[in-house]
Amino acid sequence: MKTSMIVMAWLAAATAHPTPPAMPAVDRSTLHVQVILDKLGFSPGVLDGKGGQSLVAALKGFQEARGLPTTGKTDAATLRALYPYRNWRPTVTLTLDAATLAGPFTNPLPSEPAEQAKLPALGYRNVMESLAERFHTTTDTLIALNSPDTKLAPGTKIVFPNALPTSRSYAAGDATWKATLNALNVDAGAPKADHIVVDQSEGVLKAYDADDRLIGQFSATMGSEHDPLPIGTWKILGLSTNPKFHYNPALFWDAKAGDEKATLPPGPNGPVGVVWIDISKPHYGIHGTPEPSKIGRTESHGCIRLTNWDAGRLALMVKAGVPAIFQP
Repeated sequence: MKTSMIVMAWLAAATAHPTPPAMPAVDRSTLHVQVILDKLGFSPGVLDGKGGQSLVAALKGFQEARGLPTTGKTDAATLRALYPYRNWRPTVTLTLDAATLAGPFTNPLPSEPAEQAKLPALGYRNVMESLAERFHTTTDTLIALNSPDTKLAPGTKIVFPNALPTSRSYAAGDATWKATLNALNVDAGAPKADHIVVDQSEGVLKAYDADDRLIGQFSATMGSEHDPLPIGTWKILGLSTNPKFHYNPALFWDAKAGDEKATLPPGPNGPVGVVWIDISKPHYGIHGTPEPSKIGRTESHGCIRLTNWDAGRLALMVKAGVPAIFQP
C-alpha cells in the first residue's frame, strides 16, 4: 500500500465513529495512537488524547524498536507501522456494576506519614480516581469522554480509553497481586526482559531482550538535585507486590522536623504505589506512584517512579538478577 493511501486509511479509521459533543478536550486520533502504544508496551503515560513529552518519548521508543527514524512524530512511516493495530479502537464503552463501584475507598487521605500509618490501606479516594487509574487515564479525561452529569451507578454505560489488556492470564504471584494487575488492566502477555536501561536524558526506562532489541519503554521520574539518579550498573534483587512502605525521615531531605519512623499500609495511593522492584543500590528501587499524571514532570528521592500500571507491567517483565543500567 502506498504511503498516501496508508495515511488516508488511518485517518478514516480514526474518524469512523464521530466524536461526540461531550468530549471537546479529547482528540480522538491522538488517543488512538496513545492506546496502541500503551497496548504494545511503549507507554505514553496517561491516555488523555493530548500530545506532549510522554507521547513524543513513546513514539521514539516505538520507532526505535521498529527500525524507523526516531522523529517522535506520527509521520507516514510511523503510521504505516501502527496501521496493523488500527482495530484497537481508541475507546470502549462498558457498563458499571456494583463491584466496580464498591471500593473500599480512603477519603479523606491524610498527607502526613504518621496519620497514614493509622489507616488499614492507602486506597483510592473515590470511584472516579479508581476508574481513571484502571483505564490509564485522568478523571478530567473521563469527564470529557462522558459528561459531568454522568451518574456513577450500576447499569450506567461509561466511555473509557481502551486500556483493556489482550490477556489476563497472570502466571505468577499471589491472588492479591493478580487482582491488582487485573484491576489495573495490566497485560499478562508482556515479554520477558534480559536487561533494562534507565536513561536520564530521555526520561524513560527501556526494557531489552537478550538480542538487545527494545521490547518496552516507560516514561519515568528519576532523581532530583538533592537525590540524583545513581548512575551505574546495578541488578534487580526482587519484587515486593502491594508493599508496605517503611518511612524513615533520615532518608528524606524534605522530611518535616519531628517526623518519626512509620510503617505505612499498602495501596495504590502509597508512596511507592502497587509494587517495589528492589535493586542492588541500597535504598533505591523502581516503583509505582500515587500521582500518575505527574510522571516525568516532577522529581523523586532518587528512585525510578512509574505509573502503577507501567510498574505492574514491568514487574511481569523482570526478575531477580536482571541487570539495571542507569545512565545519564
